[in-house]
Amino acid sequence: MQVTRSPENFMDHRSQQMLTAPPLPLLVKMSTPSSIAFVIQACVSMAEVWFIGSLGKVSLAAIALVFPLLMLTQTLSGGAMGGAVASAIARALGANDIPRAEQLIWHALTLALCGALLLLLLFAVFGTPFLIFLGGSGDVLAQALDYSLILFTGGAFIWLVGVVSAIYRGMGDMQFPALMMALSALIQVPLSGVLITGSLGFPQLGVQGAAISAVISGLILSAVMLIRLVRGNTAIKWRLVRPTFERRHFRDILNVALPAALSPFLTVLTVILITAIVGRFGEQALAGYGIGSRIEFLLIPLVFGIGASMTSLVGISVGAGDIDRAEKIGWVGGLAAALLAGTIGLVLAAFPNAWIPLFSGDPLVQTAATSYIQIVGPWFALHGLGLVLYFGSQGAGAMQWPVIALSIRSVIAVGGALLLTYSISDFSILNLALQASLDGVFYSIAASMVVYGAILAGALKLGAWRHSGRANGS
Repeated sequence: MQVTRSPENFMDHRSQQMLTAPPLPLLVKMSTPSSIAFVIQACVSMAEVWFIGSLGKVSLAAIALVFPLLMLTQTLSGGAMGGAVASAIARALGANDIPRAEQLIWHALTLALCGALLLLLLFAVFGTPFLIFLGGSGDVLAQALDYSLILFTGGAFIWLVGVVSAIYRGMGDMQFPALMMALSALIQVPLSGVLITGSLGFPQLGVQGAAISAVISGLILSAVMLIRLVRGNTAIKWRLVRPTFERRHFRDILNVALPAALSPFLTVLTVILITAIVGRFGEQALAGYGIGSRIEFLLIPLVFGIGASMTSLVGISVGAGDIDRAEKIGWVGGLAAALLAGTIGLVLAAFPNAWIPLFSGDPLVQTAATSYIQIVGPWFALHGLGLVLYFGSQGAGAMQWPVIALSIRSVIAVGGALLLTYSISDFSILNLALQASLDGVFYSIAASMVVYGAILAGALKLGAWRHSGRANGS
């Protein structure tokens, strides 16, 4: 039986607003700071690439080689584990169980440190073979290993940033983590600049400087956010007493985090395999695909802002027993993300000559990039819908269908690309056939987006969040 608690029972005004305010204005208000912050972080990454570019193509190749590992670290800590932590705390607050929410802080921090240690051990065992598999050798491999060793040795601070930010998001506080991400940019960009290039009297550390900068920035940010949890005026506190660990609290987080962890792994694996398939058609095709796919990834910060808010809003509604509101927020957020991503995709597809030449003057590169955006761009709407409902499912603690959707999406993208590539190129060795098979890869990517969004929308429609077993916020 569905139970809706009165908002007067909640501990602070923010929680009341999360449970009673109209969904669309509330989503806009909560999503805007996070979206801006994630765009700033994307600019930080671009700035680092620009600094490293001054060192030459070997260093650029090294940083490109380790990008999947960096992306995996950030998405596991901030997305999978972070979303699970935000969901657990939001559901506890929705049930008006402040002691449980505060106990979850210790459990979340412990899991963050365990996650960082696990990745360090995995890299120690498999890191070198993995980078060699990706094509690393010689100086490129050496620089990539140097970067990765620093990144994973100091990975605890990167994990803490992701998880502690999620604690604030679980309370519905989107402004403070966003402010911290902006502060991170002010620290990381100039620090990266001087450490990478050796300016202002600093030693020139190359790609190692980028890793050191990321770790130092993570240390400062996590310390500031943890101090505020202890001393600041927050809805819940990190109480520095001897912690009491309970299996149910670890289970509350891990039941969401473990399935969610499949998302970054499948995403990285799919990117690697699709890149390898496109690479069969030459450097121009790969460059064109790179232009189109990077534009696609620029949508993620915008959609992630909506998704992070969805996790908290859905979680607190489910914790309060108000499943109707949780589903309403799901549809409002999903449609908003679909409209945003779809509009961008359609505009880019309709006017490719207005922006693609800015990235390359090579006609073959432009042709491949145009083909990608005109085939895939119109379906960005389903991509945005699926991503946001994934975050909403984290809030509801209902991860079965997101796992299914992600798995099917990867199979369609990679399997379809292989099938269409081989089946078409078998008939002819003409350039026309090669272009047709390259288009087949892009059609497979588009189809995977459509299926991904459709599955998650269908699951929500059929009551997946109601059947999650967490409607009581336990």
